[in-house]
Amino acid sequence: MSMTDPIADFLTRIRNGQASGKTEIAAPSSRIKLALAKVLKDEGYIEDFAVDGDSKKPTVKVRLKYYQGRPVIERIERVSRPGLRVYKAKDELPKILGGMGVAIISTSQGVMTDRDASRKGIGGEVLAFIW
Repeated sequence: MSMTDPIADFLTRIRNGQASGKTEIAAPSSRIKLALAKVLKDEGYIEDFAVDGDSKKPTVKVRLKYYQGRPVIERIERVSRPGLRVYKAKDELPKILGGMGVAIISTSQGVMTDRDASRKGIGGEVLAFIW
């Protein structure tokens, strides 16, 4: 069975893992998922991630983060999807909860947060909102 939106699947695995109180989730690895995991780690939403490359199909393992027994990620939403891509210019980048949340943007210079993209003066595809 083919997957039409692997990014949404990755974000859903994180959401479901935290809802069930798991400490770690695993998903099929890809460059975009590793870039998303790096942004999540840099912003403090996950503990760490690693690629398990022992098999022919590598997986990315993400250690989820909790604070006082509650998940650090309150909400995680997929914005751009295969049926409706969402692109924003550098001066139209969304601010999530007045800067308290993060929008993850895929740009020509890689995957980064909305703050990094506006600092560099570039726009791109809005992948997800996290707060």
